[in-house]
Amino acid sequence: MITTKYLFLLILITAGFAFILLYNWFSTKVILADKQLTIHLAEGNNEQLIHSNVNHWQTATAKVDDSTTYRNYDEQIVIIYNRVPKTGSTSFVNLTYDLCKKNAFHVLHINITANMHVLSLPNQLKFVRNITAWDSMKPAFYHGHMAFLDFSKFGTPSKPLYINLIRQPLDRLVSYYYFLRYGDDYRPYLVRHRAGDTMTFDECVARQKPDCDPTNMWLQIPFFCGHHAECWNPGSSWALEQAKRNLVNEYFLVGLTEEMDEFVELLELSLPRLYRGAVQHFQKSNKSHLRKTKSKVEPAPETVAKIKESTVWQMENELYEFARDQFHFVQRKLRTPGRNVMQDFMYEKIKPNPNGAAKN
Repeated sequence: MITTKYLFLLILITAGFAFILLYNWFSTKVILADKQLTIHLAEGNNEQLIHSNVNHWQTATAKVDDSTTYRNYDEQIVIIYNRVPKTGSTSFVNLTYDLCKKNAFHVLHINITANMHVLSLPNQLKFVRNITAWDSMKPAFYHGHMAFLDFSKFGTPSKPLYINLIRQPLDRLVSYYYFLRYGDDYRPYLVRHRAGDTMTFDECVARQKPDCDPTNMWLQIPFFCGHHAECWNPGSSWALEQAKRNLVNEYFLVGLTEEMDEFVELLELSLPRLYRGAVQHFQKSNKSHLRKTKSKVEPAPETVAKIKESTVWQMENELYEFARDQFHFVQRKLRTPGRNVMQDFMYEKIKPNPNGAAKN
């Protein structure tokens, strides 16, 4: 005869098995319900899927919700602005500094010894690994006067977004020529390297002085070309073609100095995580005219004609026109042709239908 003690033990064991069965049944129901919630299809022939950050698909709208879908990407974003001297970079960088606190991201200046534009091989590897793994700084915006560096050759799991500005080559050279002599209105009391030299650019060209030699224009090509030795060989056709390839394949966006408003607009539309509010701030502040070279004299037509005879100017100008055409192409594709409506996209006609009956 079963005693009370053994009966109680039997009831306890039976209850334990029942609890386990109920738990497994409940867990299975929750998983199936979650799977059913992960995909919703709009009825009819125009199924549309939009992914959100709450791990299910929504059909309430056909627009991708940037604030949720790409949140993880945005928090890991790294931008490198390898700024070319005298292209309006100070104005743009100061705008970015103004936005970093408001939009919660970090801005860091890359300072290379003796203002060198090319990193040594050990420093290339250190730099790539450092900014790739420095998660506490992300989202991050790095800027400095350095040549393009290809991250893919170092085996990193991700690559930064490169951006830049480019300027008409002769305008950049003339601006730099007078900048070395008179400085600018950004730091007016700083004595420049050629202070006291009152020779005009026209006189310099007529006397064939080194400061106005056309080879001094060879800077935008190597900045886009990179850390290869041939990039820094003035007049190299290979360097020009490599600069073009990098511009279209490695740069997220390259704007024009004389169209910086449009450059800022594209950045705000494309990268709102960093540049939200950039257009309004840029237009209402003095950032668009922050740095202006003092005592600059426009060159005479005969001086311009002589400079344009040089191979270096012709190649630098070819890169500038190439960048200009690409920038204008990006602008045109921003809106629907013939209408002032922003381009959009959606997903539809998605097969197979997860709610349909299974077929053997």
